[in-house]
Amino acid sequence: MSLIRLHNVSKSYDAAPVLREVFFRLEKGERVGLIGKNGSGKTTILKLILGQEEPTEGTVEVDAGVRIGYFSQFATLDGAQSVEDVLDALFADIHTLEAALDEVEGALGAAPDDDAMERLLQRQAELLDEMERREGWDYTRKIDVALTRLGFAAAHRTCPIEQLSGGWRNRAALAKLLLEAPDVLLLDEPTNYLDVTGLAWLEEWLAAFPGALLLVSHDRQFLDRVVTRIIEIENHHFQEYAGNYTQYVREKPLRLKSLERQFEHEEELLAFEAEAIADRREALKNPDQALKRKLANIKKQVAPRPVDTIITNIYQRLHAPSNLLRVERLAKAYGDQTLFHDLTFEVHSGDRIAIVGPNGCGKTTLLRVLVESEPPDAGRVVWASGVRYVYYNQVFADLDLNDTVTHAVNVVGLAYLAPRKQVNRFLSLMQFSEMDLTQRIGTLSGGQRARVALAQALLSGAPLILLDEPTNHLDMTTAQVMERALAHFPGAVIVVSHDRFFIDKVATRMLLFADKGQVREVSGNWTIWQASQQRGQG
Repeated sequence: MSLIRLHNVSKSYDAAPVLREVFFRLEKGERVGLIGKNGSGKTTILKLILGQEEPTEGTVEVDAGVRIGYFSQFATLDGAQSVEDVLDALFADIHTLEAALDEVEGALGAAPDDDAMERLLQRQAELLDEMERREGWDYTRKIDVALTRLGFAAAHRTCPIEQLSGGWRNRAALAKLLLEAPDVLLLDEPTNYLDVTGLAWLEEWLAAFPGALLLVSHDRQFLDRVVTRIIEIENHHFQEYAGNYTQYVREKPLRLKSLERQFEHEEELLAFEAEAIADRREALKNPDQALKRKLANIKKQVAPRPVDTIITNIYQRLHAPSNLLRVERLAKAYGDQTLFHDLTFEVHSGDRIAIVGPNGCGKTTLLRVLVESEPPDAGRVVWASGVRYVYYNQVFADLDLNDTVTHAVNVVGLAYLAPRKQVNRFLSLMQFSEMDLTQRIGTLSGGQRARVALAQALLSGAPLILLDEPTNHLDMTTAQVMERALAHFPGAVIVVSHDRFFIDKVATRMLLFADKGQVREVSGNWTIWQASQQRGQG
């Protein structure tokens, strides 16, 4: 039985079509992943279902009485209440039962006569049965588990929500929604502010969720673990694929071959995805040889694909020195919390270092110390003479909203020196159309601005790129292009990320943040490390 139905739905803004002739049904218990490029209409679909937007044509139907819970990556809570108070208030019906039980127990303690005693015992039995039915004895544990797995320490749980950062408010909104347990969940990029522990818990929670789920996400491993059907918005229409993200990667090239009009490079990028999935499976089987095999494949002489040729051509003018950076016995703490101490490592040309750890452990602080926007408490960061770096997140923050896309990109490093045609091919690969290039950056969506900043960072000419959660606002195709660009980058890359699929495709080393400021360096990527841990080799 379908809970939500879209029948022949079209949606336009100022005569510009976003959706055309969309047919869709969401059945009870279904897990549907909604994917597509930035601006393709994913969030519009959710707003149509919520009634926040009206279709230009067609109908949107939601069954009467169906409770819909909506989470947006921009949704936050506010107010003077603490997170614990807000979540506790969700169980007002349980508190009513508790109060009624207390009242009955008080009456029983007053030594009533036999008739009153019988009525009170009957009432107590009914209340206890109702508590069992509603799992009322367990609500405090549910709150504690949700907050713990989403990374809330005691201080964050009890302070007023209005004093929390946007990221913590975002996670509080997610905890509230999940504990409300509606009939249908509409989740728009729920993983953006979660660490690996929070991701694992959310995957487990959704696996046990009895309702229906419509999920917008760029996190490929999360999609792989959660959904059973993929809907891709392509050319304003819905294209449906049975199964999870891995099955989508297998099936889409077959569909592309039957179409007259294909997006340039789409099949190539999907081939890279399929290779990455195969690499992860091999790594799980034999982690000892996985990294050696990965490095051997990089060195193997094979005919480059057109996507890689576009990237390597524009990198020809970048010459990175072998030694870039040395970190010596670095330490940083805030109050009583030690983020990291005695941290020593080197960065050389060709390194791809992923920084991994729970929220609040100090990953972003480490990047800020490396770029000297925050001083260390001890130790030092030694840059090789003349070495420059580019920090993607700073580039994003400094975008000139009055500038056009093409000018903003073409005035930086490698792009300034390269032929305009070569730069335009690179921008086309980054999903910028000719019309996009003339747009002012201030008129673009958040995802499109992220692409501009990413293009500037990749073409800056600096031999070291630092990125903090770069996949958060990118669609999958742009993330795939970024992965190819980073794989072929002649210099070094340091990236903070919770995106396990991205880490697998890019990283050759990881810095793992653990308890009490310990940071451990390991070779390989996420899957290789996980497989080694499971085999007792970590």
